[in-house]
Amino acid sequence: MKLLIRLLLAIVVLIAAAAATIYALSEQRLNKHYDVAVERIPIPTDTAAIERGGHVAKIRGCRECHGDDLGGATVVEDPKAGMIYGVNLTRGRGGLPEDFSDADFVRAIRHGVARNGRPLLLMPSAEFHALTEQDVGDVIAYVKNVPPVDRQVPPSRFGPIMRAVLVLDRNAELLSAEHIDHAAKAATTAPATEMDQGRYLAVSCTFCHGDGFSGGTIPGVPPDFPPAKNLTTGGEMKSWSEEDFAKLLRTGLTPDGRKLDPKYMPWTAFKAATDPEIHALWTYLRSVPAKPDGQR
Repeated sequence: MKLLIRLLLAIVVLIAAAAATIYALSEQRLNKHYDVAVERIPIPTDTAAIERGGHVAKIRGCRECHGDDLGGATVVEDPKAGMIYGVNLTRGRGGLPEDFSDADFVRAIRHGVARNGRPLLLMPSAEFHALTEQDVGDVIAYVKNVPPVDRQVPPSRFGPIMRAVLVLDRNAELLSAEHIDHAAKAATTAPATEMDQGRYLAVSCTFCHGDGFSGGTIPGVPPDFPPAKNLTTGGEMKSWSEEDFAKLLRTGLTPDGRKLDPKYMPWTAFKAATDPEIHALWTYLRSVPAKPDGQR
């Protein structure tokens, strides 16, 4: 009995030591300061650019995290995984401060870094970093012109699962600031070909489906989160038609009649995509080499 008690105590001590180590290492990375030299991106003021920025914001998923009114929303609310909230991007009470500058917007969108130099949590800037100068400028113009929303959003924080993933899986993009070449400038020209346009749009799929688009377990999400689907011809989509793909993005319905939950698959963001955009995305995904499910 004494031996058993000592063994249990040893296990408890090891678990406590491991937890303390994970907390300390994750805290170090969460509080790392990024001194980013923010490039100057022109912010248009004309109606056409603002409307275009609204379209880009929709299809790039900004509303999925920040709410339809951009006044803030719940992204993940699980004490074990984390409490992640999209901040209020408007100028209402609880929103952005009056002195929030264009440079602050660029720093957050392209670099995943807050005004204080710390990394933003679960901000997909590794994908947004690929946006062209025009898209970034138009999105900022749109956000600056949305009506103010009075909503106080709680601060985000990582729970034990996200902290552990942050320490144990260096490839997990929980802190995009760690995965970005902060010296790289935004592209000044739009994608020239249909294939390039599809590749450009598909970057928004990589956080969940992986750089190889074959899906699998998404690092850092709550345990009940389903694995991302394989978007290559190595998965179930190999028998899909372009019409099936377009229907999924428009309605959330798969060819066999299943309705996808937008909480897990944000098809509602792509619902706003134009027919040419969906065709370009389909064309590109069909060109990606087939891979078995789950290789990301």
